[in-house]
Amino acid sequence: MKGLFVLCTMLSGSFAYTQNMSSFSMYEDVKITIDTSGFQQKNPTIIIFYALPNGNTTAQTIGKKLQEGDDWHYDIQHVKAQTDFIREKINRKNIAVIYLENQYKSWPLWKQNHSDYKQKITHLIDTVFNLFQVKNKTIYLNGHSGGGSFIFGYIEAMEKIPSSISRISFIDSNYGYDSSHYAKLKNWLLQNKEAYLTVFAYNDSVALYNGKPIVSAKGGTWYRSHLMLQHLQNDFSFKELRNDSLMLFESRNKKIVFVFKPNPDRKIYHTQQVELNGFIHSVLYGTKQENEGYEYFGQRAYTKFIR
Repeated sequence: MKGLFVLCTMLSGSFAYTQNMSSFSMYEDVKITIDTSGFQQKNPTIIIFYALPNGNTTAQTIGKKLQEGDDWHYDIQHVKAQTDFIREKINRKNIAVIYLENQYKSWPLWKQNHSDYKQKITHLIDTVFNLFQVKNKTIYLNGHSGGGSFIFGYIEAMEKIPSSISRISFIDSNYGYDSSHYAKLKNWLLQNKEAYLTVFAYNDSVALYNGKPIVSAKGGTWYRSHLMLQHLQNDFSFKELRNDSLMLFESRNKKIVFVFKPNPDRKIYHTQQVELNGFIHSVLYGTKQENEGYEYFGQRAYTKFIR
């Protein structure tokens, strides 16, 4: 717990840090890495909990410039570089990213091995949130792939989604969605004026790997995202937008967006949804900085920040 003590000391100080990461463990099998680069005590703080995708380590999720012999996983997310891009755009707020990894490299498997996962997840979020001794702070829940299972675990644990949560983002990660989650999401969106929901999915129902489907017709995020959208359309008004490669469904107040990528070539676009500015868009959608200097599913906008 030494890292936790150091982090508490750092975040309660009155001076700035230009570069800092601190790690500690909870429950013996969860690694928490906190990036507070550029932290200014006086600034409002966005605390982004990023639940890692299946099969990836924190270092791979952070990303780096590939050297000969490096594992390709280091070049498929670049969440650190995308975070620094966001920090440049929102320079009057602290952007703290909490990387959440477990020993199984799978949040669905971790939950299966912890019957009390609801209590553990809420305690984890509360513990980290309370580390930030600032007056103005908010939580974004974000995750890719199996990371969505962590988010649903939190939603399941709460009687209602608290007002401290102001953005929930599923980057090709809402495999676990079903109707039992809907009432809490709906009430949160209706009752919290700051609430944003961003959902990204590609048509994985037709994607092939070595000539075989990778998910069942109803087992992927394409189906689950359309089911979530169908539920939301009963209570919210949406408009449909299209361009050459994407379909968007936006609520009239731009608090909700579903970004769908059709897949006529039956390819796998799972990681590209993060890599191609997906993390950036999940944070900046609906703000004044939306599409400023980047395009979702366009060229990497954060290359200069890769270290």
